[in-house]
Amino acid sequence: MSQVQRMSRLMVKTLRDDPADAETLSHKLLVRAGYVRRTSAGIWSWLPLGKRVLDNISRVVREEMDAIGAQEVLLPALLPREPYEASGRWEEYGDLLFRLKDRKGGDYLLGPTHEEIFTQVVKDQCTSYKDLPVMLYQIQTKYRDEARPRSGVLRGREFQMKDSYSFDSTDEGLAESYALHRAAYQKIFARLGLDYRIVSAVSGAMGGSASEEFLAPAAAGEDTFVDCPACDYAANTEAVTFAAPAADGAGHGPVEELDTPDTPTIETLAAHLGVPASATLKNLLVKVDGEITAVGVPGDREVDLGKLGEHLAPAVVELVTAEDFEDRPDLVRGYVGPQGLKIRYIADPRVAPGTAWVTGANKPDTHARNVVSGRDFEVDDYLDVVVVEEGDPCPACGTGLKLDRAIEIGHIFQLGRKYADTFQLDVLGQQGKPVRVTMGSYGIGVSRAVAALAEQTADEQGLCWPQEIAPADVHVVAAGKALQTELALDVSEQLTAAGLRVLVDERPGVSPGVKFTDAELIGVPHILVAGRRSAEGVVELKDRRTGEREELTVADAIARLTA
Repeated sequence: MSQVQRMSRLMVKTLRDDPADAETLSHKLLVRAGYVRRTSAGIWSWLPLGKRVLDNISRVVREEMDAIGAQEVLLPALLPREPYEASGRWEEYGDLLFRLKDRKGGDYLLGPTHEEIFTQVVKDQCTSYKDLPVMLYQIQTKYRDEARPRSGVLRGREFQMKDSYSFDSTDEGLAESYALHRAAYQKIFARLGLDYRIVSAVSGAMGGSASEEFLAPAAAGEDTFVDCPACDYAANTEAVTFAAPAADGAGHGPVEELDTPDTPTIETLAAHLGVPASATLKNLLVKVDGEITAVGVPGDREVDLGKLGEHLAPAVVELVTAEDFEDRPDLVRGYVGPQGLKIRYIADPRVAPGTAWVTGANKPDTHARNVVSGRDFEVDDYLDVVVVEEGDPCPACGTGLKLDRAIEIGHIFQLGRKYADTFQLDVLGQQGKPVRVTMGSYGIGVSRAVAALAEQTADEQGLCWPQEIAPADVHVVAAGKALQTELALDVSEQLTAAGLRVLVDERPGVSPGVKFTDAELIGVPHILVAGRRSAEGVVELKDRRTGEREELTVADAIARLTA
């Protein structure tokens, strides 16, 4: 049985004002309500109230992971370099990786995620198809050296995460493990009280094929996703696809060069020629693993470098510099066109065969008209690389898409055999021959879920936790006098005996106004006040979310709360 938690003994210091460096609602309220305190940039200490919420989320995650047959383990956070070097991620993670050396000069890292280590564990423990399928998970602190940690616990350099991994001997088995995790995630986020969307995503440095994100819509979200108002299509903007039909290029005249002095930008070119920006072809030069590459998109659209990077991963993508132009006189800055280029040319699907464009002529102060895709230049690779805009057609039904902000709270991947190939993870198959294992990877941001819930459920008065993860079920407030304090403590003991988690504010010398303000700020679902009618055995019960108040006898209040 839990004990009554007295505010007079609880280590909590609430603040009336927002922290000066806080930008998001969750950052402001979690600090003001005494749930977390900043230790350093991107590093947070979880105080008693915050630890309770964090533990409650972990409990829900554990229960649902256990329900699908996953087994909990705990792997080290301090990891050797070699497994990550073997997978390529020692380099791929770049500056995001915390790297360190031991006293003997050996290289180590603080784990950002554990695919490599789990693969090695299963390789050591599982030798036959009879040992599979197996699903393993852990809830552990992860580390990423964010350049600009911000938004409180939403984007930190140290964070709590549940990562799980499935190991199967067949692709059909992987699909089943993936489906089990997907269903478990839906149950987890429903129990936590989160509003969420499941969207198509890209795998990035994780590798693999099928990938979906679980996003919690919130103004503070750093992810942008698209939602179709007419069908069930939803996707991270980096995963949105667009298919343009080939055009009939027969009606276009020959290429015509135009004198266009001082028009190195799309805006100046369109104004000079009196054409819409959409009629021009923008050619952005980037370096892909050091090799200069051109990326073509309609002039009225922007290249999404993040999207381009995801398509080309694990290659490193960066913009060209002025020095790069000095070494390539054939590339005329501001006047590059795809015709005659002797470099790789990537284009958005909107630059479809048969479409005609106004674009650079590869000469200073000169552009060309009637440059037709497929006739005057060839596209090496078609990739969806433009920044998605509101109103772009839905890939499923054609309706204009809506854009929204969200917090990523979960991500699931069908990794396939990427890591199994790296570490030669085989088991003996039914036919007596080695079979390469296939994997899935599944993550939930546990500490991030705390912030997401705060963003979605808070109001003007403060936090407003769902019952399942709140630090207490009932916040009892003694409105000042000895009789009220005595009643508050007695009711608290009865509620605790009935199985509820109770926080009681019996602090002496603290005004009722401060106690009421703190109760609203802390955000426990039910507030029970021992006030002016305490002598009659009557208390006030308030629903924190709806604000509804009702005066009840102590017996009726206890019955209501324990029903």
